[in-house]
Amino acid sequence: MGKVKLIWDFRGPSGKRTAEHHCIHLRDFIKMENIHGESIEVVEFSEMHAAAIMIINEEDVPFMREKLKPHRGQRVEA
Repeated sequence: MGKVKLIWDFRGPSGKRTAEHHCIHLRDFIKMENIHGESIEVVEFSEMHAAAIMIINEEDVPFMREKLKPHRGQRVEA
């Protein structure tokens, strides 16, 4: 079973803070929906660009794309 990294980008001076807050909602959502989230974290690319990142099982991607509308995704190499 493959893994996929879902990414939500946030830009601007408050991007990191917004990404941190988004991670709280991601944790709440996967707990409520009983989805296994391997990792949820914030990645700061610059002071004007941060992202909330969540790694999930590939089988959960269609549901998560429909419900949470990530900006992009990447396959995670094992």
